[in-house]
Amino acid sequence: MSVISVLPELLRNKIAAGEVVERPASVVKELLENSIDALATNIQVDIEKAGRRLIRISDNGTGMSRDDAMLAFERYATSKIKNEDDLFNIRTMGFRGEALSSIASVAKVKLSTALAGETGTCLEIEGGEIRDIRDCPMTGTSIEIKDIFYNTPARRKFLKTDSTETYHIVNAVTQESISHFEISFTLMIDGSETLLAPSAKSLRERLVQIFGKEFVDELNESDRHGSDISAKVFAGSPSNFRNNKTNQYVFINRRPVKDAAVSYAVYKAYENIMPKDKHPVFFVFIDISPAKVDFNVHPAKREVRFADKSSIVSFVQLAVNEALRKSGHKTSPPPFEEKGYAKPCHDFSGGGSSPIDYAQIFRPDAWSVAEPQGALYSDFASEIEPIYLGDTFIALRCAEGLMLLDYHAAHERINYERLLKQVGLMPHHLLFPRQTGLEAGAYKVIIENLDLLKRLGIEVEDFGKGSVIVRSLPEFLSDADIDSLISDAADSLLNKDSWQNDGLVIEAASSAGKAVAARLACHSSIRGKKEAPDKTRVAEILKNLSETEYPDRCPHGRPTKIIITMPELKKMFKKG
Repeated sequence: MSVISVLPELLRNKIAAGEVVERPASVVKELLENSIDALATNIQVDIEKAGRRLIRISDNGTGMSRDDAMLAFERYATSKIKNEDDLFNIRTMGFRGEALSSIASVAKVKLSTALAGETGTCLEIEGGEIRDIRDCPMTGTSIEIKDIFYNTPARRKFLKTDSTETYHIVNAVTQESISHFEISFTLMIDGSETLLAPSAKSLRERLVQIFGKEFVDELNESDRHGSDISAKVFAGSPSNFRNNKTNQYVFINRRPVKDAAVSYAVYKAYENIMPKDKHPVFFVFIDISPAKVDFNVHPAKREVRFADKSSIVSFVQLAVNEALRKSGHKTSPPPFEEKGYAKPCHDFSGGGSSPIDYAQIFRPDAWSVAEPQGALYSDFASEIEPIYLGDTFIALRCAEGLMLLDYHAAHERINYERLLKQVGLMPHHLLFPRQTGLEAGAYKVIIENLDLLKRLGIEVEDFGKGSVIVRSLPEFLSDADIDSLISDAADSLLNKDSWQNDGLVIEAASSAGKAVAARLACHSSIRGKKEAPDKTRVAEILKNLSETEYPDRCPHGRPTKIIITMPELKKMFKKG
């Protein structure tokens, strides 16, 4: 008897749904692409309970006949391609013919659609099975997705919080609206208008609609054209660097994608003007011959494969260089040959004796991290003679032997626990309150967490239309870049589900509170050679660090200090 069997169609569709429908935002993206391919000029998205209860997308596109409406939910049914050659000449947003069948297999679907001047068709599907079909009055297309994953509870439990799922939905709509500026987009979440982007005449106008004029005024624009490729770039000015990778967008033939090669090209252009711990804001729009790019790489079409990746990288870097030169900044030129590294000019293997096993010496468990001794650091600033090693590292003598201190990580730990414990948080009231514009997802999550921010010493008020007003900060954050700080706070709130508990037992400190506190602590912590502390400041850092609950690690889990004891030093130098 055979142990191999062909899976039933419904189960196959559910497996396919696992690739295409990761979360409610995946559904929104697929349905938006259908509306765009249907030549819609007006698209409205309605969301209830983060898409768990309802996703409705309505458009004024071409619509479908009754036969096509029924056929659209069959797997691999599509109007976008007809033969194998079309697969390498993709000019539409969708083409795989998997999305609707996958969505219908894990949700309750209602489709209303009509061709211009014809009677509409209303189709209801539940769990992949057609339950009802009838005539109805309709213009364009409206599709409702209810109770997503209702029949696959194992998938439903992997959904994140409503805030996180809502953010991903907002991001999906935002991305599609950016690259299709000629289409009007409206996003309603639980009856509240979250995004309104009327039809625009240019990419810049659409960016202003979504991000605000002040934000877009900080972007430098360039256009570059080749024989079968063109690129339009909006590159953030050096005064607008961020601490995270928010507001970085790449579009290939108007399709939002994640592409490491394009991002590498952008970062390469900023190489001479951007600190290592900062990130640029950028929007890269590439139009390329469909024959030179393969979109059939990822089930959700998030990744692409270029026929000649190196030429794309060089082309994009030159486009970003042009944008940055307009602002008067010197950039890093191509080409992209790897730089060589000089070999050591001395041989330290030590004559006839056997070479030192550095891999053994520098293995992680070869170092001991001594327990803090607060009393040691309180009154001996005059005895400390720190040696700056580079980056954020200093070396100094301690009672146990040699201490290697990462003063940025140490300062992070101190500020992190101050924020959570509300110790020494003197308020700094801004003489001129700062208005900060945010993209729709970040704005929503900040407004939802005003009380949490206030507990951390940041007084923020809703200013409406995607903007907030910052009125006060903790004193030690008074010199921080407020726009970047609020953006980072939003990012940490949106990603709080992935925050790893650091073991701190602090009353009323939620994972969201800890995630935000960790990001804010980073903003205010000293870093780099210019802020390298003198011996008095080092003594203060060590004393404050010894008073924290977890002095050996920064909030992100990195060591704050490593101590090499005298016995360990003797062993390294082969002294008995």
